[in-house]
Amino acid sequence: MITLTDVRKSFGNVPAVNGLSLSVRKGEVLGLLGPNGAGKSTTIAMIVGVLKPDGGRVTLNHDGKEHDPNDQRARSLIGLAPQSLALYDELSALENLSFFGSLYGLTGRVLRERCDVALERVGLSDRRDHRSGTFSGGMKRRLNLAAAILHDPELVLMDEPTAGVDPQSRNAIFEIVEGLKSKGKTIVYSTHYMEEAQRLCDRVAIIDRGTLLALDTVPTLVKAHGGHSTVRVLHAGNAHEQITQTDRPLEVLSAALSTGNVQSATIDSPDLERVFLNLTGRSLRD
Repeated sequence: MITLTDVRKSFGNVPAVNGLSLSVRKGEVLGLLGPNGAGKSTTIAMIVGVLKPDGGRVTLNHDGKEHDPNDQRARSLIGLAPQSLALYDELSALENLSFFGSLYGLTGRVLRERCDVALERVGLSDRRDHRSGTFSGGMKRRLNLAAAILHDPELVLMDEPTAGVDPQSRNAIFEIVEGLKSKGKTIVYSTHYMEEAQRLCDRVAIIDRGTLLALDTVPTLVKAHGGHSTVRVLHAGNAHEQITQTDRPLEVLSAALSTGNVQSATIDSPDLERVFLNLTGRSLRD
């Protein structure tokens, strides 16, 4: 649905996105995984047409036609939940959505119905008449997402949608993403949380310092770049810890347990955090 070809963007002499090429398939959740400053937000801004690339091309493919992100038709197909909250604190939840809906050309009964549906979907129906400025960070994030999906877009871009939210709102946002996916929506989900990418995304693009390092399904990325599992076995009596790097952790653990001389044992399996560390030499949180 989206194609980025050798896309580049710099701010002054500082490159933010460096020759990025990838495609987002219709109906998938594509994760952009990387630390703060990796170029994820800049990439999303170029997809929606807020920023113009210095080089390369971004195209939206719909109904067999290619569209520039700034085409009117393309804009109607895109919903954006930016990392910086796009809300008016002095307006109620309903007033915020009514305003944003009007920008998409929604009016009258259709606008009212879309607002009702969006508020229900994000779990804020009971707060529809409350000023958004009184909301918690998690509630504001959910309202921000409601504004992004109000016009029923085919493509939804979410830039760090769980930043600063409470566990309840995080789980609610996960359910919203999963619900949109079940309806066939295409989603680009930016995050620096490995757990979110593993739970929500069909494929993950690992980005660091503006460069795409790897792109594939989570199992394939872990198999290709995650390294071996680590089995740690603490033997009883002498407090000796045996550490084994292996592709067959259960066999190693079973063999150790069969001796009957094990005080404790753990298996550390590779994950996306390990993949990022192996690709870059540093942690996602660095």
